[in-house]
Amino acid sequence: MRLYKGYTGSIEFDDEDMVFHGRVLGIRDIVTFEAENADELVKAFHDSVDDYLAFCKERNVEPQKPYSGKLALRTTPEIHALLSKAAAHDGKSVNQWISDTLAEVARRRVNEGSTKVRLRAH
Repeated sequence: MRLYKGYTGSIEFDDEDMVFHGRVLGIRDIVTFEAENADELVKAFHDSVDDYLAFCKERNVEPQKPYSGKLALRTTPEIHALLSKAAAHDGKSVNQWISDTLAEVARRRVNEGSTKVRLRAH
């Protein structure tokens, strides 16, 4: 699913009940949604996020955020050296070069419509 207010959701299809189920990803709180078709699923996802944010505000609690902006990466020394050379070639730090490159590839993947729906097994 596309990001909504910084949140994204999973999608599963239950072919027995003929309904889509989803859950907001990346947070410990459990925020779910369901619908019978794609349009309703997007609306249900948005409504669930809005309800979650309103619930947190009512209780004066900070809502959980799925992404901190910190990403640990482990790689081989050879790849690290290669990344360093590519970053230097572009006049960037390794961190900035990796961030820019990952963002470019991720945007391309998301724009290709790579959302996957899982079939719920019974």
